Amino acid sequence: MINMISEDWYEVIKEKDHLIIIKEKLDEIDSRYLTKYTNLFLIIGNKECLLIDTGCGLFPLKPIIEKFLNGKRLKVVNTHSHFDHVGGNGEFDSVFIHKNEEMFIKNNLDLTFLKEAPNTVVNRYSNINLILPPTKKINTLSGSEVFNLGGIDVGYIHNAGHSPGSISLYTDKGELFPGDLVHYGFIPLPPKDDISLMVNSIEKLITLCNEKNINEIYPSHEDYGVSKDILKDLSNYLKNIDKYWENRIPNKFNNAWEIDVGRFKLMVKVGIKERKDFRNRVKILKNE
Repeated sequence: MINMISEDWYEVIKEKDHLIIIKEKLDEIDSRYLTKYTNLFLIIGNKECLLIDTGCGLFPLKPIIEKFLNGKRLKVVNTHSHFDHVGGNGEFDSVFIHKNEEMFIKNNLDLTFLKEAPNTVVNRYSNINLILPPTKKINTLSGSEVFNLGGIDVGYIHNAGHSPGSISLYTDKGELFPGDLVHYGFIPLPPKDDISLMVNSIEKLITLCNEKNINEIYPSHEDYGVSKDILKDLSNYLKNIDKYWENRIPNKFNNAWEIDVGRFKLMVKVGIKERKDFRNRVKILKNE
């Protein structure tokens, strides 16, 4: 697998004339994150194109993107600063990101947390000493900027919760790109006492979808092109987290409580008051 090339690593799908989806195999980097794919999105306008996120940086992404540009100018935006969304930033001249996460991409990004990953493809990172270079030029987002691509307008909304500067983007064609805030499968969450922040951000998206007539949701992981019902469903589970709390089991690698509910696997970060209980439950599982 180490001899793989970009065309083998990325799965490229023409979803619509104006929307290209690039799927990256996150579970082949580290299956412990319980996530199969990271989805990157290229929105094609009449004059410009917009790339949403740059993936893990394991294989060159720019050659894949350039095939669809046809001489049009490219803009790049990060939904947030986690490694599987900013890994390829160094391939591009400049990147937009929310002001609250500028600090995370202007310096080297340490990937030593992947050193113990079970899959050999991660060895490609050893060529860069497990360090991703900083983004060349950063354009910060702080208000209500709109990307006018020509025939398509793309706006964004700040959605703190998954990370301090997470954003969701949306088009005037009825599509929402919520980053890691909402998707089926593994959902990283803050400690139980702080989950209301996530709920507030999801509720903002529900309002946005109603106001902008948005019906298609394109999350950054797993299934895409899903119904906006995903927003209401996840919000309801989080609002009623106490109802499912007794079903939690410890996930040591992610330092989180794992709770299966419907099509979601909630990963609630261990709170300070829960640490002793968490350690005890980990020991019990280890001895079983």
